[in-house]
Amino acid sequence: MVAGKQQRGSEAPLDGGWGWVIVGCCFMVTVCTRAVTRCVSIFFVEFQAHFGADYAATAWVHSLVDCTTMLCAPVGSLIGNRWSCRVAVMLGGLLSSCGLLLSSFSSRLEFLYLSMGVLTGVGFALCYTPAIAVVGCYFRQRKALAYGIAMSGSGIGTFVLAPVVQLLIELYSWRGALLVLSAFVANLCVCGALLRPIKPQEDEEQAEGGEKESAGEERLGSPAPQLQRRWFFSSCFLSSKEYHFLLLPDFLGMAVSFLFLATGCSLPFIYLVPYALSVGVCHQHAAFLMSILGVISIVGNITFGWLTDRRCLKPYRLACYVFSVAMEGLCCLFVPLLQSFPLLLPFAILYGYFDGAYVALIPVVTSDLVGPQYLSSALGVVYFLHAIPYLVSPPIGGWLVDVTGSYMATFSLSGAAMVLSSIILSIVGWIRRCQRRVPAIAENTKHQPLPTLASDQSDHLMAVNIVASKETTNLIHGQQRRLEAVTS
Repeated sequence: MVAGKQQRGSEAPLDGGWGWVIVGCCFMVTVCTRAVTRCVSIFFVEFQAHFGADYAATAWVHSLVDCTTMLCAPVGSLIGNRWSCRVAVMLGGLLSSCGLLLSSFSSRLEFLYLSMGVLTGVGFALCYTPAIAVVGCYFRQRKALAYGIAMSGSGIGTFVLAPVVQLLIELYSWRGALLVLSAFVANLCVCGALLRPIKPQEDEEQAEGGEKESAGEERLGSPAPQLQRRWFFSSCFLSSKEYHFLLLPDFLGMAVSFLFLATGCSLPFIYLVPYALSVGVCHQHAAFLMSILGVISIVGNITFGWLTDRRCLKPYRLACYVFSVAMEGLCCLFVPLLQSFPLLLPFAILYGYFDGAYVALIPVVTSDLVGPQYLSSALGVVYFLHAIPYLVSPPIGGWLVDVTGSYMATFSLSGAAMVLSSIILSIVGWIRRCQRRVPAIAENTKHQPLPTLASDQSDHLMAVNIVASKETTNLIHGQQRRLEAVTS
């Protein structure tokens, strides 16, 4: 029993030590999932030439990878909660590596939809959410900084992998490049093996209660077969307690804001280069805008995470998140006025910085809202909400360009969606502050005004009694004097 207590004590969040190994593993997971997903677009020209397909048919490969990763995020959370994040990440690494391996032998584009789009996407989904959730178990004081470093793997990985993948295609063709990527993605299994699962600090008391129940079962013997079957089915399916946060009004408001955010955030990455080319920017400068956007997003990941960990800003993390999303939306609304490279360069810097800022704060804000014990399940739902907007918003943006003949409507849709997302979440934050003030006011009125009011009333009653007694005494004396006068 003492050993068990010591083990649980070592499971408390460390804010360092092995936690930085966890951050490094999560960094590599984001490199192998999000960065590799972005690099899939580099294969488009090769796919078109080999399969004789147009851009629309080829683009479904990237859309399916991205959508499946987000759509199956709750499955990754479920496996991480039922078994462990180590099992989820290692299984996801195996599936995604096999998907890329099978894609290298593909003879039809439809087979790529299944192997790269679905199988690889499911593998990425099993890795992404549990790896992010386990970082929150190891950090409390420096949580935002840890997430900033971990989530920067997406930008750094894209910056490094993009030229490497292009070089691999030139040296070994697209099939050989997919084989190398398959071996690279297999490193997710190594990252998963290093993820040492721990329980959040808030669950220690529940763990103690569970140990007492299990000890009692050991003394009494194994439970009945009916109870064993009931436990098996309850452990295989969703439990209402595990997803209790879905009933919270705060989380519902945040979920609606994420739908609008996902609708607008992906459009600038897709249409910035075509817009720059349409206003006369050369190809080299247009590509440089995307490079600047990616590099600055890394700076936003780390610096904004470090800033929101400071004591003065830690209570206002939600406000910082709302500010970064709103700034992104305002930047998109001003894009149609920027029609030269010197004007588009500040946009790339500002948008990239605030994009990295809000990406780093998504797990932090979610943890602050639902608690660390629900973080893995909540992140699965949050990333699930990104799936459908990621799938439909790029075609909608392209349709607006075809109908209007300009990119103004597309960037206006992106900016309006993100501004509306920030407004919804700011309303949620305002309601939370009002809910916190009401119990505080009730507590103050309970302890302070009531005794003062009671003492004032008692003093007033005593004064009234004294005056009444004096008046009755004077009346009795007056009647006695009249009687004496009459008798005399």
